[in-house]
Amino acid sequence: MEKLYTAEVTATGGRDGHIKSSDGILDFDLRKPKELGGQGGATNPEELFAAAWGPCYLGALGGVAEREGVDISEANVKVLVSFNKDGNSFVLSADLDVHIPGISHEEAQALADKAHRACPYSKATKGNIEVRVTAV
Repeated sequence: MEKLYTAEVTATGGRDGHIKSSDGILDFDLRKPKELGGQGGATNPEELFAAAWGPCYLGALGGVAEREGVDISEANVKVLVSFNKDGNSFVLSADLDVHIPGISHEEAQALADKAHRACPYSKATKGNIEVRVTAV
């Protein structure tokens, strides 16, 4: 494996804390969402994970679509990352709702599934969290 890029972010304070990237581009507070008993009003780890997964997934979708000669320039993905209680522990789950205009629902689902197999974030979660990928 050849390392091409490494992101560096320092977190302090946990869910009610702060994050800052080494280049200073990310530099903001985190707050536990109201739904989890927090004050809300700032982003949280689940939003950040969804925000990172979406563009990565669309990059994989673009690669798959290009090989198959499909235009996905108007495609979008809505990534929903959920924080769940599972017995005495907590787990994440995710839903990726993929919209690819101009092709049939079946073609869109096939491309969405191929992109899920190719996306580095999807690979990282494989077998670790429940993920549903749906063409919408």
